[in-house]
Amino acid sequence: MRRTIHRAFVVLAFSATASCAMIDHYTGEDVNKQVRENGISASAEVLEIWDTGTRLNDNPVVGFRLRVTVDNGEPYEAETKNVVSIVHIPQVQPGAILPVKVDPDDPQRVALAIYEDR
Repeated sequence: MRRTIHRAFVVLAFSATASCAMIDHYTGEDVNKQVRENGISASAEVLEIWDTGTRLNDNPVVGFRLRVTVDNGEPYEAETKNVVSIVHIPQVQPGAILPVKVDPDDPQRVALAIYEDR
């Protein structure tokens, strides 16, 4: 009996971990977490947003077309998607200037850094 409970726990833990990884991949948060941890700070103007149709804890996954500016660099356009708290939607509208992180090895990998001050 004890062995059965242990196996069930292991299967449940593995399933939960796999589910989180799938959700992160589907929402783009797997890449965004890496970029936020290792990326270069920059700013980006929101040029366009769209609803991807995906939600995470009732918060939308929003697609962004951005004009990214890294210090001493030419502005360029990039697209990304980020989970955005429903209460922050008014702050990420076209025309807004947002803090972002940029992957130093792939400047097209951009993640919003709007929650880093917390």
